[in-house]
Amino acid sequence: MLILISDAFDATLPQLLAKYGDVTDDKSRAAEAEVVLIRSKTKVTKEYIDSAPNLKLVIRGGVGLDNVDQVYAKSKGIEVHNTADASTTAVAELAFSMMIALPNHTAKADQSMREGKWLKKELKRTELHGKTLGIVGMGRIGTALAVRARAFRMRILAWHPDVYFSDFAEIRSTLKEVMQESDYLSIHVPLLDETRGMINKETLANCKKGAYIINTGRSGCVNEEDVAQALKDGHLGGYATDVWLSDPPDGSPLFDAPNTLFSPHIGASTKENMTRIGEVADKIIFEYVNR
Repeated sequence: MLILISDAFDATLPQLLAKYGDVTDDKSRAAEAEVVLIRSKTKVTKEYIDSAPNLKLVIRGGVGLDNVDQVYAKSKGIEVHNTADASTTAVAELAFSMMIALPNHTAKADQSMREGKWLKKELKRTELHGKTLGIVGMGRIGTALAVRARAFRMRILAWHPDVYFSDFAEIRSTLKEVMQESDYLSIHVPLLDETRGMINKETLANCKKGAYIINTGRSGCVNEEDVAQALKDGHLGGYATDVWLSDPPDGSPLFDAPNTLFSPHIGASTKENMTRIGEVADKIIFEYVNR
């Protein structure tokens, strides 16, 4: 069995998986591979699947599966798995760090100091304590974020299409209700037909003036032009994102908007999480070969 590691994983992964067969990172051998491990860079499209006749198992290191044509894969008898359990802590911590950094102007303060500026009066901070956090998507990561926010004495609301109760948040029946009450909004839903572009001009009108949005979910859930305009108009207080329409982004209206904080899709890229991803991948392959 040939296992293709198509994207960047922990350096120890090839050795971990060698017990199952040959392991390679040579993408030109995709046609030979029975198992392919990907992250966000490799796109397992219909064309990719047709070019890999031996493919039986795709493992996505991370959560989102929007870079895999799952319907076509299923029609070809190809199993598709993610490693959702592994990434919870890493993504939740990045989302929370962004939620702290935005109102504290952390990036702006650092950059201004390096430029010889002293913006002691200009940089006005606000606290998370006592503010309301709205979580869009109360799955593993959303719940982990809620746990962290409770430690900061925040009030926590959440909306999820099929979650009606949580020990960690007040569940609201509509996204509109959450947006109307939240000082911070953190997005943790997958990219589906019903979530694509869900944060747009119309829904942003429901936000409190000066609210902050953090997106470590999927970029396609947000209309970037509408968010950029809301920032320029002063309706939004800030926007932080780790996710982009392409990696790296080919330009974005957000780059010209004020009060923003960006990172290069590093939500899952902690040392500890890369180890966990490898362990989950190992378990998936073990179960696959021992049926």
